[in-house]
Amino acid sequence: MKGAILQYDPAYLDVERNLAAVDGLIDSLDADLLVLPELFAAGYFFKSSEDLRSVAETADGRTVEQLKAWSRDKNAVIVAGFPELTASGIYNSAAVVSPQGLVGVYRKVHLFYREKELFQPGDLGFPVFDVKDRNGEPYRLGVMICFDWYFPESARSLALSGADVIAHPSNLVRKDCPRSMPIRALENHVFTVTANRVGGEESDGELLTFIGQSLACDPAGEVLCSFTREGVGVETFSFDPKTSRNRDITATNNLFGDRRAEVYRLA
Repeated sequence: MKGAILQYDPAYLDVERNLAAVDGLIDSLDADLLVLPELFAAGYFFKSSEDLRSVAETADGRTVEQLKAWSRDKNAVIVAGFPELTASGIYNSAAVVSPQGLVGVYRKVHLFYREKELFQPGDLGFPVFDVKDRNGEPYRLGVMICFDWYFPESARSLALSGADVIAHPSNLVRKDCPRSMPIRALENHVFTVTANRVGGEESDGELLTFIGQSLACDPAGEVLCSFTREGVGVETFSFDPKTSRNRDITATNNLFGDRRAEVYRLA
């Protein structure tokens, strides 16, 4: 099957402009799975809670409805970040959609920097979603968002729950993630697909510069495709998600079978 990553520079708080920009970038998309950045249509470095609330949406709002329309049109599963408005607050979330509709939502567990002032921490754990490629072949898709990568437990939880692929919508500003994602893929024997953004945003005189460098990795830690720091567009790669399921390391070692949870400090 084919995976795809979109990397671009969204406009702050201009949802319609951003949706139109993405629509143009994916006009000729040919992929089974597309991953977009974190908060891809909203902007990221919010100047106030009022700014965030102005673009926050429910899981049946404008942005997710557009994701569903793209999914139907392109016959692709899409994972993309959005600010999710709920009765209990606003979450930094990612929607998983298929041509049949909304598959599920993941809410970011590990909030980064000033996100803690604006968002609620995720309360859904690390779910794994059952999806299909364009030929109807099922595979298991996990999701984490941006700073979740910094905690090995995030990807490990998804892998232990059966994820073949981890979609990773991001707004990365730290330089260490692109060099770390091959390790996350290797240590869990999963495919990882990190979609970052480019450009910069300013709040209270502080500038955040996003580092681009989106990338997809295979279970051996090899990079399947990658972007530059400034690149804008869509990159595709071929992969078979089911190859992640053989976690034998040698004839006598298995990645999960050899785990010794009884001697680990897990909390």
